[in-house]
Amino acid sequence: MNIHLTKSQIGLDGVPAAETVLSHVDGERGELIIAGEHVGRLASQSSFEGVTARLWNGASKSNLSEANVRASLGTARERAFARLGDLLPATRGMGIVDGFRAGVAGLRAENGLAHEATIVGALPVIAGALVRRAKGLEPVAPDPNASHAADTLRMLRGSSPEPREVAALDAYLVTVCDHGMNASTFTTRVVASTQADLFAAVTAGYCALTGPLHGGAPEPVLEMLDAIGSSGRIRPWVDAALARGERLMGFGHRVYRVRDPRADVLKAAIERLAADGADLPFAGEVEAYIRSALRKKNPDRPLETNVEFFTAILLDALAIPRQAFTPVFAVARAAGWTAHAREQQRTGRLIRPSSSYVGAMPAD
Repeated sequence: MNIHLTKSQIGLDGVPAAETVLSHVDGERGELIIAGEHVGRLASQSSFEGVTARLWNGASKSNLSEANVRASLGTARERAFARLGDLLPATRGMGIVDGFRAGVAGLRAENGLAHEATIVGALPVIAGALVRRAKGLEPVAPDPNASHAADTLRMLRGSSPEPREVAALDAYLVTVCDHGMNASTFTTRVVASTQADLFAAVTAGYCALTGPLHGGAPEPVLEMLDAIGSSGRIRPWVDAALARGERLMGFGHRVYRVRDPRADVLKAAIERLAADGADLPFAGEVEAYIRSALRKKNPDRPLETNVEFFTAILLDALAIPRQAFTPVFAVARAAGWTAHAREQQRTGRLIRPSSSYVGAMPAD
């Protein structure tokens, strides 16, 4: 007997796959809680190292401090840089996104370092080396005494960032470090549930992240803003795009039915980054008109601004190349991936859902 499932059931919408202490998403209320705190308060009060400590402590029942994590990530960045000679050859001929995947897949255990720290510390080193190589430049050695955000920017750009730039990237890393049972986190947990190690689980998570439906690649937002070009073109461009049935990048979310709470956190970070708001005035005009147009088109459930919109503007304002946006997202999300992998491994339970067979049955 065939059982036909609804579209949402097939996509597992609303079906719990795990119990977690790491993060909670309420799409109806527009709420994101990470490690017991609302994302806005966390971004204003905690560093990336601080929130990473909270995630790892929750997953492994450990008692790491922010200072512990900062020190271990500094060591891990140094170790990863020393291994670039082994990691980079596998990325030859690849672009930054694909090269990053190969680099992550090449990571291995380091003596005296937890796998979590080895992974999270290595990712900005790999990203920085690939961005520099794309420009024909040598990679920049990490500074183990710098914060993760500061060193990430320095390795990507080749110069020491200003404090306001570090604060902006740190807010971004905190804001997107975890987000419930998203596709890449679910993938990570599935692999970890087989008792594969964290390196395999995080590599799988990154592969899921590279898909365009995941939301880890906000470059199309900048392409949309480039295409609009000026304030006078906002209305005709948006109206024409909606008339053609095109998707407007940076709006709508699979889970949130109201405004993505991360959007406002990143908008505030951009405002603090520069007195003139960087590209915020024009982007703000675009956002305002698109929200108005979407409300008119679907007044009962309009699409709202999501995290991609302001992510694109913030990373662009920090002079991070668009091709590196997905790896930089992974630099942040690796904190959540590693925590979820550990949490899943502690349960000892294999994730093994069933499927609904809709194919032909034997004649007898």
